[in-house]
Order: sequence, then structure tokens, then C-alpha cells
Amino acid sequence: MRLRKRLTERLAVCPCVTASMDDIHFEHTISVGQVVNIRAKVNRAFNTSMEVGIRVSCEDLFSDRHWKVCHAYATFVTQRTNTGERVFLKPIVPHTQKEKLEYSLAAERRRVRMVHDDIIKDLLSHACIQQANSSAADSAVAAVKTRVESVELVLPPHANHQVNTFGGQIMAWMVNVAMIAASRLCQAHPTLRTIDMFTFRGPSQVGDRLLLKAIVNNAFKNSMEVGVRAEAYQEEGSNRHINSAFMIFEVLDKHGKPCMLPRIRPEPLEGERRFQEAIARKKIRLDRKYIISHKQCEFPLSVPWDPRNQVYLSYNNVSALKMLAARNKWRISSEKDKVRLYTLEHKSILSFRVESEVDVPAYRAFSLLAELSNRPSWDKHYQKCELIHRVDDDDFLYRVVTPSVHQGAVGSPTVSKGEGILQDFILLASKRKPCGSRDPYVIALRSVTLPTHPPTEGFNRGEILCAGFTILETQSNMSLISYYNQASPEVLPYISTDIAGLSSSFYHTFCNCSQYLSKNKMHSTPEEETRQHTATNMDSPICDSEDASLSVALDNSQK
Repeated sequence: MRLRKRLTERLAVCPCVTASMDDIHFEHTISVGQVVNIRAKVNRAFNTSMEVGIRVSCEDLFSDRHWKVCHAYATFVTQRTNTGERVFLKPIVPHTQKEKLEYSLAAERRRVRMVHDDIIKDLLSHACIQQANSSAADSAVAAVKTRVESVELVLPPHANHQVNTFGGQIMAWMVNVAMIAASRLCQAHPTLRTIDMFTFRGPSQVGDRLLLKAIVNNAFKNSMEVGVRAEAYQEEGSNRHINSAFMIFEVLDKHGKPCMLPRIRPEPLEGERRFQEAIARKKIRLDRKYIISHKQCEFPLSVPWDPRNQVYLSYNNVSALKMLAARNKWRISSEKDKVRLYTLEHKSILSFRVESEVDVPAYRAFSLLAELSNRPSWDKHYQKCELIHRVDDDDFLYRVVTPSVHQGAVGSPTVSKGEGILQDFILLASKRKPCGSRDPYVIALRSVTLPTHPPTEGFNRGEILCAGFTILETQSNMSLISYYNQASPEVLPYISTDIAGLSSSFYHTFCNCSQYLSKNKMHSTPEEETRQHTATNMDSPICDSEDASLSVALDNSQK
């Protein structure tokens, strides 16, 4: 925590406080006598907040082994001046390819943080949660038996030069009481696996007493969730809620495998609420783990779409395209009239990129290409594109119909399963405007499954791994448009002859796209131009709203 704080204040040149931490998953444990290496770096500065990436690794000096322990992201905000004015941060300029990728993905992680609490509320309100097993209530351990309370006095070594308690110190105390609560349930020594995303509601200072409360909220088959609440108080005045965190523990056997845990019997009312919310948080953790770590070599490639996993699917959709675009081993396969075709082979997956510069403003090109329903007018591979569902202003579900082909002799595409058999895709389209002047516009596509649109007779259901456009403003209202696609078996035949140099259909398709954009570039509305002017001269409204909410929360807690 001290390292991160020095790092953020070096950038801000003013006092900063920890606002939140993203999920922390501990892949390995650290033993006494081993060396801990911590690396921290500011990934991106927004208006008054910044994201810091932290990587923790461990080293055994006697065996010369090194291993990763965890990787996390923290958000820091600048403190207001003595006159109450907000302190704005200088923008960060990324230089390396990795820095540029983290800079771009920071905006996506920010979106996930903003809706985290809303997703839990939505899960509970839609009654998606399992009920407690009443038949096992007799053998279950009463949650009240796991309750722990502790008081810590904040002394000068626990605080920074602003006399605010280190966030890391608060978390260390919270982990201690959570460990005791978990031990009371399992009657063994538990291992901390995960700390869920949390937000600091306000600072505590030297002289405060911190009241720490912990209780096991729910016990699953091989893991348990412990909720911890931290309150600060002094001799006079009421308690101030500083932080709440939810920690996941396991008990490992001698082979390092998770043991079965006893069931928990929640207390009435508040205990039952915590019991249900723990199930909601577990579902969110599973959604994040399944969607974000979904391997592209696994089949089926599509992930079921659900309103409650939408934010993670959208994050995965956009981040996958940004990571594909950030790879640095693209090789040019062909070029014609400044339309370039690149290929990339990575882990047995072939990807291609087609790019060219067009005489259309970036914001207008983005607006036109984001209307996927218009794509059949310029792309012969899109015979039909119908909007299934408008999720929100940035995410849409489409059904796309294309000719169905497979690879024939000498790289020539042929119709699959007979003439007239078409192929369809269910796609999630996620569009993003720049969150800063160095960001491109993004339109990301990936396959999902919908129970309302199962595979139908007469169509071969295809899947898209990762595809989409990036649009970057260049100069004099010109735009560099890049189209990316990770070639799944259903997509590869459309481009294989181009890669082999046997045709130039990519060139004709991109020319049609350029003509479509040029024809419609003057049809922008005044509202669209106003939005573009706003986006160019300031960070996105999403960035502003989160900065404001964090700042207000911290200010209110200090009153």
C-alpha cells in the first residue's frame, strides 16, 4: 500500500487516497522466509482518479524458484484542496505496446466497477437465487458461532504522512478477523483464495479505533464466504463505516485439494439477506471466471447471453478485440491501392486484419459502421442482419445470415452441404467511444447463444471468436479503419484465398465499405457533431461520473 501511494502521488503531485480495489485472486500462498516482490504502475489517469496495476510474485531463495501470487487493480483519487477544489490529473502517455493495451483496457475495467453493485441487486430482485436447504438445517453450523469482533487502535506507524490509515493496514486487520471466523466454521486452518471487489467509503486517521466485525455468510461445497465490516470511531461521535469486504476461504488437505465444508445456518433476517447475497456474488464470480477466461480452442465457443452476465460479456468482447489489435507480430500478406491485409498466427489460431485510411471523420465512420443492420448494403458476405435485442446504448444482439462454405480443393471456397444452405450467427455487438484523445472508436463482435434463437433447420450455426473494427482519427478529418477477425472454421474460407494470394475479395469489400462511408459522411446530425465535439475535448461521461461519485463518497465520509 505504501508503494502504491508513493507511486500515485508521484503522478498527481498532490495527496491521494485509495478508493477501491478490484477482485484479488491468490493463485499461490507465501510462506515465512520467502521473498515477496511487488510491482506497481499507473495504467491510466482519468479526471481525478487513476488505475494502478499491481503484480505480486514470490521467490524462494534456496530453490531459486519464482511464481506469481496475484495481480490486482486499485483505484486512487486525488484529495480536494483546502478550499474544496477538485485536483485534476495530468494525462498519461503510454509508450510500449503493453502500456497502450493496459491504458485502453482500463476504461473497460472502469465500466465493470460502476455496475458491480447493481448486478447483485438485480440478481436478488429477479429471484435467481437458490433457497437454503432446510433439510440440512439440523446438521448445519449456526452462523452466529462464527461471529468475531475486534478493536484496533490506529497508531502513527499505521498511517501515511497525511495521518490517514493505510488501506493495506485496514485490509490486513480485516483478513485477520475473517480468518478467525472461517476457522470457527471449519475447525481447521483456512486458506484465503479471493477478495471480492470493494470500495473504501472513507478514511480513518491516527487516534481512531477500528471496530472489525466478521461472520461466515455462506458455506458452499468447498469454499466459504466471510463478510467483514470495518467501522471507525473516537471517544466522542458515532461510528463511521469505513469499508466492507467479502473474502473466500478454502481448507486444503495434505495433497492441496479443497476439503468438504459443513453447511451454515444463517441468522434470521439480516443473516438470511447475507446468505442470499453470498450466492449472488458466487454466481458473479463464476460468470467472470467462465466468460473472461474462456479458451478459444474450446467448443462451443459461444457463451450463453444473460442480462446478468451482460457486463462481463461486453467487457470480454471489447477487451479481446483490443488485445488482438495490440499484438505486434502482424505480417502483411498483400496490399492493393493502400488497402492492406495482415495475418497473425498465435497458438494455432490464424487472425487477419484489413486496414485502410478513408476520407471520413472518425466519429462519422464509427456511427455508420456501428449500425450493423446496414452492413449487407456493402458487404456481400452479409446477406441479412436483423436486430434481435437492444441491450443498452452500447450493446446489441444481432442475427447475421451469410453463405455457408467450407474449404475445397486448392483453397477454393465451396458451398457446404449443398447449394442454398445458409449459415447464421448470433452476435453480441459492443461499441465504445473514446474515453480519451488517444483511444480509438471500437466496434467489437463475438458469438453468443440465446435460448430464444436456437439453431434452426436449413441453417448451419456458425461462431465468431473475436471480430470488429477500430477507428482512429488521423489528420484533416481522415480515419484509419482496421477490421480484425480471428478466423474460426466458419470464417476462414471467406478469406483463405486472399491470404494465399489467389484473389483480392478483401480489397473489393473494403472498397465497398469506403464508398458507403464516403456516400454517407455528410449526413451526420447536429446532435452527432455536438457529441463528437464533447468527446474530443473531455473524457467520457462515464469517467466523469465515477470520479464524481468517488469524490463525493470520500468527502461525505470526512464530514
